[in-house]
Amino acid sequence: MLNWENHYEFIRQVHQPYIWSITSSPGSPQSACPEPERLSITRMESEPIEFESLPIPEAVLQGIRDAGFKECTPIQAKTLPISLAGKDVAGQAQTGTGKTAAFLISTFTRLVTHEPMPQKGKQWVAPRALIIAPTRELALQIERDAILLGKHCGQKILCVYGGVDYEKQKDSIKQGVDILIATPGRLIDYYKQKFFSLKGVEVLVIDEADRLFDMGFIVDVRYIMRNISPYHKRQSMLFSATLNFRVMELCYEHMNEPVPIKIEPDRVVVEKVKQVLYHVGKNEKLKLLLGLLKSETPGKTLIFTNMKSTAEKLEAQLKYNDYNAQQISGDLHQKKRIKVLEQFTEGEIDILIATDVASRGLHVDDITHVINYDVPQDPEDYIHRIGRTARAGKDGDAITFACEDYAEHLMAIEDTLKKKIPVEWPEDALFLEPKEGMPAFKRRRPSGPPARRGDGGNRRGSSSNGRRPPRGGGQSRGRAPKSASKPGSSSAKSGSPKSGNRRRRPSGQRKRTPSGNK
Repeated sequence: MLNWENHYEFIRQVHQPYIWSITSSPGSPQSACPEPERLSITRMESEPIEFESLPIPEAVLQGIRDAGFKECTPIQAKTLPISLAGKDVAGQAQTGTGKTAAFLISTFTRLVTHEPMPQKGKQWVAPRALIIAPTRELALQIERDAILLGKHCGQKILCVYGGVDYEKQKDSIKQGVDILIATPGRLIDYYKQKFFSLKGVEVLVIDEADRLFDMGFIVDVRYIMRNISPYHKRQSMLFSATLNFRVMELCYEHMNEPVPIKIEPDRVVVEKVKQVLYHVGKNEKLKLLLGLLKSETPGKTLIFTNMKSTAEKLEAQLKYNDYNAQQISGDLHQKKRIKVLEQFTEGEIDILIATDVASRGLHVDDITHVINYDVPQDPEDYIHRIGRTARAGKDGDAITFACEDYAEHLMAIEDTLKKKIPVEWPEDALFLEPKEGMPAFKRRRPSGPPARRGDGGNRRGSSSNGRRPPRGGGQSRGRAPKSASKPGSSSAKSGSPKSGNRRRRPSGQRKRTPSGNK
């Protein structure tokens, strides 16, 4: 049981830039320390908090130094004093404010300062920490950050997600893991096969909880929570862009009195994002895009479209106009998507074109410009699209093209933002004509699992049309065999059924006869 009086003294001494207002419960002395939900945090103007001033183990501090972190962001400054003391946390903050580092520092601190559970056998695998993310891209980003921050902690980190490397990931789990980062589907798949146990989890982290609801993963999350270690034997942390009723219900149902922390909840977009709206015709968007790319000379640029066909066509047009661009969408194979994201992260690709399938999973540093080639149909998608820039306190530009097809969605977006997006009218000189000719555009076929060898390249057998082969070598149902009687024959005149369509009567069942005929 956490000693809240000692915890309060620790916060008073270490976390000076905050004033903690305390209200005593009825019937208790004024000097008594209140329950955690009675604590309210007020940010006072003062110098930023440095990680070195917090009670973080030296092994974790070395990883923080390697990452180049010195001062806490607002969400880190409010979260770490509570989470480092072992208390559950439910945090709300905008995208790109340092949530990942906040829960990773707390996780490594817990694992370094606590002894692991005793092994129940040589084959027993039980991760000490479990981190759940809604998308593969986000899970991979968390893994990269965890490897960097936990470099000196001696913890084995593993990321599992759907789409690739099923056997490889399974073998890695069997070799043991301390921190397991996973998407819900692949995690439950392995868990139901009893490759590992969740009863030894000491730290549980749920990232982007609102996105888990939106993507329909909440049933899977509740299944995991029911099969994990009891809430009073683990530390739980949940982070979300919004702490709505559904998210808080999940917190109070499966967490141990979590302390809610909100960072500027009324501001849905980071203030360092400069938003601009251009009203432009659908046929003029490419010209305006080429003009902006030439005049702005941006660094890493992320372009969002509403449809994958638009992304594929735009990729071909930009390449034809001598821009280093690649696109990712749901049809792209997972290994190819990972490779493209790595190239974009390393700076080998200047422009990345994406559909909304990647808008919540992309976590790439130093993106200077986000361009909404199409106005998103959902206001939440707009918020998370432009949240890819102006991360970690940096500035960024968010440019939106409103054409006749998608301009109707602007009203809902501005209602969510509670303000109008600044409109600029482009000059004629900003419209740049593309190169003459037409780019070689070829629609990418959906990438599915490869066909099995030995069956002629067809997964369903030797049939060339992809249908299930007929039973017994005969014709498929509903089609007459080639040997069927021609019209006018005796069998056709008598109304007898065709031989290819006869159904065998089960044994023991009497033949049905019309009523009156015995």
